[in-house]
Amino acid sequence: MKPTYFILIIALFIVSAANAQDVLKGTVYEKNKSEKVPNVFVKDLTNKQITITDDNGNFGIHTATGHTLVLNCPGYVSDTLYVTDMRPKRIEMVSQTISLRQVNVTASKEAFDPHKEYPEVYTKSRVSVMSPSTWFSKEGKDARRLKRYFQHAEEESQIDEAFNVDYVKSVVPLRGAELENFMSLYRPSYAFLKNNNAPSMTAYINDAYKKYQALPANKKVLPKLGAAPTSLQ
Repeated sequence: MKPTYFILIIALFIVSAANAQDVLKGTVYEKNKSEKVPNVFVKDLTNKQITITDDNGNFGIHTATGHTLVLNCPGYVSDTLYVTDMRPKRIEMVSQTISLRQVNVTASKEAFDPHKEYPEVYTKSRVSVMSPSTWFSKEGKDARRLKRYFQHAEEESQIDEAFNVDYVKSVVPLRGAELENFMSLYRPSYAFLKNNNAPSMTAYINDAYKKYQALPANKKVLPKLGAAPTSLQ
């Protein structure tokens, strides 16, 4: 076989392999609701491609049949999609209960470092006054959105660690569903956490408990989720 033909065959094989991984499009909704979920992190475990949903919950990712996608978003239970075809997908994510948040915190033995896992995100997110394309390219915009997602996820994780079930239980007498509702209603912001210490957190919880006690009964209960939550004991 002549070298020219050999090179041509290899080129055709590479093109065929690239075409085999088309863009799968989908939209993420909150379970049993019409609300679309933005800023959902989508990762293909097979080819390591990543993306994030836009403000309308839409995403597109290079993948292929037989691949597995994992979807993550702070406040929601992680979901998995096995790609059986390339038709547009409707994915519903379940709101994450406080109890599930605490399980995730306990199970996290090693801190996730996106700088190590996805260095290309931070490289592509940079902008330069000498290169206008870094401001307006889709790749750059997506990278900056992913960077903001990683930052938000880290902030939520720190809140989970500080405002945890055992700590709140040591301050207020609530248990079970009441504790779940209280912690969901009065979850502190990252700004508060960053600017206050442990005694301030205790004072915050006590003050929040007084406000909770003053609420009418129907305001103390959160809307029911699609999946039944595990109660806190």
